[in-house]
Amino acid sequence: MAETCCERPPPGVWLDPLGLDVVYVQAKRYTDRVVGRPDVQGFVGALQGAQASRGIFITTSRFTPDATQFADRVNVQLVLIDGPELASLMIEHNCGVIAEHTFTLKHLDENFFDDE
Repeated sequence: MAETCCERPPPGVWLDPLGLDVVYVQAKRYTDRVVGRPDVQGFVGALQGAQASRGIFITTSRFTPDATQFADRVNVQLVLIDGPELASLMIEHNCGVIAEHTFTLKHLDENFFDDE
């Protein structure tokens, strides 16, 4: 029988060296569908099964309004990151991106012609 997200704890990121504070992460790379409430609800169930209080659900797609509303109401700290926000974070932190063009913005030195 194949394991699902609810049968085993999701992968976690330890926030301290002792492993006392853990954030669990779920990631979905979708191009053809959005992430709905059942997906988020399954992740919350896995968090509760692992006795975790923090989670991040990342998707390259989008979350349905129902999924977002559900995430706002649960009793765990849950952050939802959709495709556009993920892309912004990747650009902001220079992670997984390649600079194609750079330019230098110049302004006039108003003191250049001063007679001193």
